[in-house]
Amino acid sequence: MAKKEQSRPSLKKIRGLQLSMIIGYAVIIIAVICVVTNLAVKKTDAVLKNKVISMTSSLNVQMKLNMDSYISRMETIGTLAFGTPEAYTYDATDPDNDEYEALNTEKAITDKLYSLCIMDNFCDYGIVYRNNRTVGKISNGTSSLMGDTMYEELSSMITRQRTHDGWCAGYKGDLKRIYYVKRVHDNAVLVMSFYTSELESVFDNPETLADMDIRLVDSDYDILYSSRDEETGRHLPRTIIERIEGNTSATVMDNAYLVSVNSCVDDWYVICSIPTRIILNEKNEMQYYIYTAGLIAAVLAVLFGTMMSIRLTRPVKRAVAALDNKASNDQLTGIFNKQTFNDRTSDRLDSSLSIERHALILLDLDNFKGINDTLGHAYGDKVLAKTGSILRAEFSTEDFLGRVGGDEFCVLVNSSPSGDTKYEDFILEKCETLCNAYRAYYSGDKGDYKISASIGVSFFPEDGSTFDELYAASDKALYSAKKCGKDSYVFYSKDESGEVADE
Repeated sequence: MAKKEQSRPSLKKIRGLQLSMIIGYAVIIIAVICVVTNLAVKKTDAVLKNKVISMTSSLNVQMKLNMDSYISRMETIGTLAFGTPEAYTYDATDPDNDEYEALNTEKAITDKLYSLCIMDNFCDYGIVYRNNRTVGKISNGTSSLMGDTMYEELSSMITRQRTHDGWCAGYKGDLKRIYYVKRVHDNAVLVMSFYTSELESVFDNPETLADMDIRLVDSDYDILYSSRDEETGRHLPRTIIERIEGNTSATVMDNAYLVSVNSCVDDWYVICSIPTRIILNEKNEMQYYIYTAGLIAAVLAVLFGTMMSIRLTRPVKRAVAALDNKASNDQLTGIFNKQTFNDRTSDRLDSSLSIERHALILLDLDNFKGINDTLGHAYGDKVLAKTGSILRAEFSTEDFLGRVGGDEFCVLVNSSPSGDTKYEDFILEKCETLCNAYRAYYSGDKGDYKISASIGVSFFPEDGSTFDELYAASDKALYSAKKCGKDSYVFYSKDESGEVADE
């Protein structure tokens, strides 16, 4: 009996010690889990914030480049008007003008301007003289808005004295149109205008950042364009202004907003913003799961926390990959966009030895505008996407493929022919295959609209050692192919007169 009574305290002590060990072990494990999960959460926050800031900055830079490219293209289209001597030599205010000759001249200028007005969404594309006489396409909206002082009002929009041109938005509070004005001569200005809604294609943000607000504002922070249609014409919210005011290029993130700004043409700014709670919403959810999983699964806490951290950053990696792809690839055709193609090609040529052979193939779709006009832009997009497929099928992964214009594509051929095939014959076969692919390709529901391709080719290093030199040579060859009746290819070479010779 005594032994039994002595054994009870010992058993109770053992059980107490066992319980103490379990509690102590549990406390240590919980403490370790808390430290590890706190470190994991903090590290995840830092990585996520850095990646989000980088992703947003990259998106904003891409939007700025898109806007600069769009503005540059508009200015180039405006410059094309000066290709006709009458456009810059004729003066409707000259009192010595013969009325009959003046009418004929103005008709010739108008016909030329209409032929250059390749964008259906142009509101205005014409010339206004000091006496308010006009040629080309001048909309009733612009005429009504400016009235008898149209020439003076348009002249006041010329803000760049070096190039004698300028951009204007918000004229008389009307933020629905954007004007581009360029001086023709002392008594005439060229005017182009389009609706700000056309910028929707410029500011196309990825689906992973669908909640991101993208705006184009002027120097007074009036909104010229917004991904929220109802904001256009309003003043930028003060909560956004106070975070980026005075900055021309910056990204700011705090507990309320993530805001990025970059300046573009004529003191306009591209501003991207999103509430921090939205961009970090998934992070907050993951924190809860990390702590809960740590308390429930003590032994697997560290591993589970690491997996959660990886899982937490996975959506951001996908978003960054999508943004890189959008920044470098043309989304419609799946090949390089212009900027990426130019950079990759320039780097490749700069590092190439003079004994290496490359060919720069410049391809332009013939009568592409007719497809858009006749069958609609949806069919036009199908043709462009088809072109991307044709190029990927014909060229190897060593070659660089790029869409460098609306319907203009470029290929840097880095691959080499097999066997004893001459390099020129190798490229000639490529060109012939491309032309044949389009000769067999029809568009439209009934397959009744035929297109073709014109191709210009230059060779490294014979025709140039840099991308700019080769592109200029290929462009001249392409022009010759167009001039010769299209649906053909021309190898660049110079005859004694300096003209491009057909192959």
